[in-house]
Amino acid sequence: MAQQRDFDAERRAIHDTWEAAAERWKRRRVEWGDQSGPVADWMLDALELASGQRVLELAAGTGEVGFGALPRIAPGGTLICSDQSQAMLDAAREYARERGLGEGIEFRVLDGEWIDLDVASVDRVLCRWGYMLMADPAAALRETRRVLRPGGRVALAVWDRRDRNPWSTIPTEVLISFGLAEPPNPDEPGPYSMSDPELVRSMLEDAGFGEVRIEALDVPRTAPSFDAWWATHLDLSVATRTAFEKADEEQTLAIEAEIARRLEPHTAADGSISVPGRTLVAAAEA
Repeated sequence: MAQQRDFDAERRAIHDTWEAAAERWKRRRVEWGDQSGPVADWMLDALELASGQRVLELAAGTGEVGFGALPRIAPGGTLICSDQSQAMLDAAREYARERGLGEGIEFRVLDGEWIDLDVASVDRVLCRWGYMLMADPAAALRETRRVLRPGGRVALAVWDRRDRNPWSTIPTEVLISFGLAEPPNPDEPGPYSMSDPELVRSMLEDAGFGEVRIEALDVPRTAPSFDAWWATHLDLSVATRTAFEKADEEQTLAIEAEIARRLEPHTAADGSISVPGRTLVAAAEA
C-alpha cells in the first residue's frame, strides 16, 4: 500500500526550504534573472498587460519577473508581489528599493493554495516555477482562478522533462551515486512534478481555465567556468547544497570531479559552460 502523504509536513518543509534559500537567491538574482529573462518576457507578453490592471505574482522569489510588469500596467496599475516566504519577500522588497521601485507595488505573504484575496479581485496572475513546488498545485490553480476576474489571464512556467534539463539531473545523479541523496519521489512536489504538457493543460482546464496555450523554451545554465557554474548551482538549488554538504573532504573532491567530467560535452575550449535546460510556459484565460 502506498504511503499516505503528509501534506502539512510537505508544506512546512517547502516553506523552510525557501526561507533558507532567500539569502543565496538574493546573491544570484541578477545573473539568474538575465539567464531566465526569455521566460519572464514570454509570461509578461502572454498576460496581455494594460494600464490600470491589478497583477498578482505568486511565488515571486526576489521579484524580478513581476517588476517587469510595472511599466506595462502604468499608470494606475498595481503589482501584488507575494511569496509564502517572508525572507524571500524581504529580498524582493530590497531589490525594489535598489531599483528605485515603490509606487504601485504591494508586498504580501501569500500561500498559493489559499490566496488571501477576494473573489475576482485581480486581472492577471503570474507564477514562474512555483506551482510545481506546491504540495497541492491543483488547489493553487483553483485558487488562482477564484481570484481572477472574468476574462483575466494566468501565465506560468514549470520545468520540462528531466532529460531536457541536464543542468539539474547531472548533479542529482552524481549525488545519488555517492549515497548522499535519494532518488526523486514522483508523487511529491518537485521541479518535474508538472513536466508533462498534457498534465499542465488538464490541470488548467480542471481549474476552470480555457484558451490554454503551452510552449517550450530553452533556458541554458551558463557560466565562464565550472567553478562559477557549480557555485551558482549550489546557491540556487537547496536540495543539491543540502546533499553536497553531507560529503566529507574526499567525497567533495570526487563529486566535483565527476560532475565536471559529465559536463564536458557542454564545456567549451576556453572552459566556459552552457548546460541545456528547457521549461514549459503556459497561459490561459479565466
